[in-house]
Amino acid sequence: MSDGMDCDICVVGAGSGGLSVAAGAAQLGLRTVLVEAGRMGGDCLNTGCVPSKSLLAVAKLVHAHRTPHLAAVPSHSFDPDRQGVDAHVQGVIATIAPHDSVERFEGLGVRVIRGHASFLDERTLTVAGETIRARDFVLAVGSRAAIPSIPGLDPARVLTNESLFDVGTVPAHLVIIGGGPIGIEMAQAHRRLGSRVTVVSRGTILSKDDPDAVEVVRRSLIGEGVDILEHAEVRSVRYGDAGHVVEAVVDGATRRLEGSHILVATGRAANVEGLALDRAKVECGRQGIHVDKRLRTSNRRIHAVGDCTGGPQFTHVAGYHAGIVIRNLAFRLPAKVDYGTLPWVTYTDPELAHVGMTLATARARHGDGVRCLTKSMGNLDRAVAEGRRQGLLKVVALPNGRILGCSIVGPGAGELIGLWALAIAKGLKLRDVASLVLPYPTLSEVSKQAAGDWYSPALFSDRTRRLVSMLRKLPRW
Repeated sequence: MSDGMDCDICVVGAGSGGLSVAAGAAQLGLRTVLVEAGRMGGDCLNTGCVPSKSLLAVAKLVHAHRTPHLAAVPSHSFDPDRQGVDAHVQGVIATIAPHDSVERFEGLGVRVIRGHASFLDERTLTVAGETIRARDFVLAVGSRAAIPSIPGLDPARVLTNESLFDVGTVPAHLVIIGGGPIGIEMAQAHRRLGSRVTVVSRGTILSKDDPDAVEVVRRSLIGEGVDILEHAEVRSVRYGDAGHVVEAVVDGATRRLEGSHILVATGRAANVEGLALDRAKVECGRQGIHVDKRLRTSNRRIHAVGDCTGGPQFTHVAGYHAGIVIRNLAFRLPAKVDYGTLPWVTYTDPELAHVGMTLATARARHGDGVRCLTKSMGNLDRAVAEGRRQGLLKVVALPNGRILGCSIVGPGAGELIGLWALAIAKGLKLRDVASLVLPYPTLSEVSKQAAGDWYSPALFSDRTRRLVSMLRKLPRW
């Protein structure tokens, strides 16, 4: 083992959060070391967001050919070439990969070391035969699919997001255990690519989202032929030469599901094995590494970002965490996390997006005076023109119009939610949204129309009409 090296910041993990910290620190002139044992880019690039959204894009095009939105366009059926699908997914990864590559980061001045890191003490770790001493460490080790404890379930014989894209064929019958965003997105994608799909969810699907918005997604998936079993308990898994058998209890009755493949999408577990966090005096629990609002661990010289902290597990959260850490370490600003304006999107078709509070959480915090307004997207001129009339916007606000939360389900919901995230972050009221001038015809008009509807009862009331009548009698000015 060498005598070791000293640096200002040592980042462990080259996923989204770790790469953002390393790039920012190096460009600010800090001596930065980046440690990664696996593939650069982490889960997002290699087995998460990038491949899943690439697969969804292909599935969406296939579905559009088979069931076009406009009657003027005839439908035609075809079987997508799985090799072509896989080539597209891998091509997208390859196109994005240089941005996350060793070469790029070494060009920024980062020392990249490949290998597994393990702490020796509170200020030192070892990796690939080298000892690294750092003024500050940042743990960005990410997460992996959590495998539930189910009798008979063999982790080596089920799929997770890490192995799903290596199947090489279209599953005849994909049984998905888990009704969260990953499970539901992959359910729709594989159904559109030709698989029979069954989703087994312990509770309702997409349980963290607004129930009315979720119902739109549920109807869409069921309409496409996805079998959804909610409030179901998986009792056992068995394997055979002809396929796998999942036994589940639904509404008191036992269901025997015979599938060619099983996808487990029941949550995530932090990648902390082998780090020897106890030697570094870093506390860790079942949900991940314990951090405070400044993302400091129990060892104040060690921060943690991204999935491994057990908080919201999105790529944009990891990037947000990176900014918090840079402000703390480089600029000595006591920046803290605040998830109050955190948006998230489930990339089904239609998309489902949310930011802020749901009606239930808003009333729990602010009382029963909180109001809610729902606006259909079906009457938007753009939606009518394109034949995409399903969807709604649901906004939650205080009686004075201050916006607390918003859910959108419909085409492009992920693009529309940004306006509402900004409005909540800046403490805007619905009158601010109502006063926007938006291009016509666009789906974005639903936001302006919903805000306008909020004030319609008062604006067009008898009291207002009397006021207008009185004002008409005044001299012109």
